[in-house]
Amino acid sequence: MTDTGRQAKGEIWRLLEDHGHQPRKGYGQNFLADPNIVDRIVSVAGIDAESDVVEIGAGTGALTVGLARVAHSVVAYEIDHSFEPILDETLAPYANVDLRFADVSRLDLDRALTGEPWTMVSNLPYNVGTGIVLDALRGAPRIRRLVVMVQREVADRLLAQPGSKTYGIPSVVCGLHAVGHMAFSVSADVFVPAPKVESAVVILDRVLAPELSERAIAIATAAFGQRRKMLRKSLAGTITSMDCFEHAAIDPTKRPEDLAPQDFVALAEAEASQ
Repeated sequence: MTDTGRQAKGEIWRLLEDHGHQPRKGYGQNFLADPNIVDRIVSVAGIDAESDVVEIGAGTGALTVGLARVAHSVVAYEIDHSFEPILDETLAPYANVDLRFADVSRLDLDRALTGEPWTMVSNLPYNVGTGIVLDALRGAPRIRRLVVMVQREVADRLLAQPGSKTYGIPSVVCGLHAVGHMAFSVSADVFVPAPKVESAVVILDRVLAPELSERAIAIATAAFGQRRKMLRKSLAGTITSMDCFEHAAIDPTKRPEDLAPQDFVALAEAEASQ
């Protein structure tokens, strides 16, 4: 039997050709084709025999199998039903994998999973990666750790600090819900087909978000919607009173990129106290 746990480029192309599958650009299908990177992702994620793992975008199953060999259980989601015969082949030896065909962007992931804690480990499709990470942080508290491979540009936005050009809503959401760092960069040439950009693996460990985190994110969204304007202008129709700036000890002439995630929480708290 082919060692489906070690899917290098030749094995992935064989699987695709044998099952008549062409990578779909619309689904952001770039398959990880380096067994060493698979092993490294599983390692940095801290997966062991007690881990319950959720994977988004199973693809040909290379990462799925790498996880299944170590984890207690793996729930693997895939949006593309045409992968079913490929995954039937690659996952056949692993009884601890629950393969589900669904669009996770339309799924209540917290309700779909049972028990806790969960670790998300995924090579996320480029076109939906940011949304999946932010939705999981905001709406799936069962997932305590996220280890995701995304475009390097997305990784930079998720981890950006106040004052940087890449700092924005993804950074604010991550800053309120997690402590994160970049594990390592991944070259484009380890994928089939090769994307035009570099990738990176990001680790996000959940923290308890402030009580008014959702209101803080709404305020931040309004502010970043007019990024070049001072806060007193961009938030004029959002916060209930300009007095909130004084109560939160925030200069209204600043711009949104000057505020840390907790500053938006301070505005939400000042608003709630009025």
